[in-house]
Amino acid sequence: MMAQPNVAPVIIKRKKGGGGDGHHGGAWKVAYADFVTAMMAFFLLMWLLNATTDKQRKGLADYFSPSIPMHSVSSGSDGPFGGDSVFSQDSLLSDGTGATDAHATESRQSAGATGVDSQAQQEAENEVFKDIEEALNGKGGESLVTDEALKHIVTRVTDEGLIIELFDIDGTPLFKEGTDQPSDLLRDLLRMIARVSANINNGVAVGGHVRANAIVQSKNPVWELSSARAARAHGLLEAGGLRPERVRRVTGYADRKPAVSNTMAPRNNRIEVTLLRKGKE
Repeated sequence: MMAQPNVAPVIIKRKKGGGGDGHHGGAWKVAYADFVTAMMAFFLLMWLLNATTDKQRKGLADYFSPSIPMHSVSSGSDGPFGGDSVFSQDSLLSDGTGATDAHATESRQSAGATGVDSQAQQEAENEVFKDIEEALNGKGGESLVTDEALKHIVTRVTDEGLIIELFDIDGTPLFKEGTDQPSDLLRDLLRMIARVSANINNGVAVGGHVRANAIVQSKNPVWELSSARAARAHGLLEAGGLRPERVRRVTGYADRKPAVSNTMAPRNNRIEVTLLRKGKE
């Protein structure tokens, strides 16, 4: 038998020539279009966040993350998602979670029928606040306080509510220096605030502020003094007719939030009474 020659097999590899690799097709156009669309959505989101209030943002968050509707009734059954339904906001709680009309969360309280807070409710509150401002400042009718007392009052409407600020002026303090003993003027002002706000149900917040001390002391009394003055103002409001259940908080802010740049100015000695908006309580 003849031996086979020890020769490696010949492998022939044929490569087809290609072309048109210059732009790799149109895939980059699709990616670029997706990028531009994403950037447009991002800037729209930034604009929306800047153009809405805190309550509106809470309402929008509720709208885009609602309970999943599956049934027409809320029975607590063992059906999908434990019986949660599109009508659950009109019924009692079935599983101890979520919110209903009887057990509303803060964000649901601030939301309207579409998940965004009611513009009509806010406008109605603004009208009420305007009437109270006019009564306090003597506009549109007979003033409830003297011209001298008007010098101690500043009002402003904010997203939180109507802030009524009562403050010292040079030579006419609202409290005896260094104490929480109120002047007769402050008693009259707080009695008048209780009177003009008696017909609404909005919650009330009371804040006490004092000016900074000229000398650094080992124990700075500004916290105790501001808290004591806030508590005294709270008591005078209730004595003037404010219903106790309307009070939401009574806070001493010491000298941490001055009204003017000079932290030792008498103007920083003040009491702030805030009539809170619904949903801010």
